[in-house]
Amino acid sequence: MDAGTVEVGKAAGSPTFERLVVPQLDYLYALCLRLTGQRAEAEDVLQDALLRAFRNIGQLRDEDRVRYWLTRIVHSAWYDRHRKERNAEQEIDLEDERFSLFDQLVEEDPFPYSDRLHLDFLDLFDDERLSDVLQQIHPPHRTALVLAYIYGYKAREIAELTGSTTGTVLARLHRGRKQLERALWSYATERHLLRGEVQR
Repeated sequence: MDAGTVEVGKAAGSPTFERLVVPQLDYLYALCLRLTGQRAEAEDVLQDALLRAFRNIGQLRDEDRVRYWLTRIVHSAWYDRHRKERNAEQEIDLEDERFSLFDQLVEEDPFPYSDRLHLDFLDLFDDERLSDVLQQIHPPHRTALVLAYIYGYKAREIAELTGSTTGTVLARLHRGRKQLERALWSYATERHLLRGEVQR
C-alpha cells in the first residue's frame, strides 16, 4: 500500500494537518509496518494514529519536531492494540543470552572464502526477511530495536516516546539484540539460506 493513499477522513480539510502530517505518511506507514509486520494491521494502526494526530494537532508545540510527536502517537496506537502482550515483560532465555551470532558464524563458517563474514550474512536479509525476523522479537524489545537502529533515536528519546525509563530501554535493547541474533541465525538455517538452497 502507498501510504499516501491512506484515508485520513476529516483530516484532509485541515491546512495545518496537511502541511505538517501528510508529508510524514511514508515514514509513518513504514514505522507501522516494521512494528506490526502485517500490512493490514499496519494500515489499521496508521489510520488510528492519523485520527489521533488530527484530533490533537493543537497540542503540537514545536512544528520542527512533528516526526517525533507523530512517532509517539504511532507507538501509543500500536501499544493500545498489544497492551496485554506487552504487559508481561519477557525475560531473555538463558540460551539466547549465551548465543553469539559472531561466534556461531566463525564456528559454522558458512562463507569459507569470505573476508567479510558478518556482512555476507547480513546481506542475506532484505527488508521483507528482516521484517519477518523482527516479528519474532518480543514487542517491547522490537520497538526499542526499530526506533534505535532503523530510525536512530537515542535511548533517552525512546524512553520518552514509549513512556519508559532510560534504564528499561537499555535493558530492552540488550535483550532485543540477543533475541535478534538468535532469530537471524534460526531464520537463515531453517530456510537453508546459508548454503544457497532457499526453501520456498
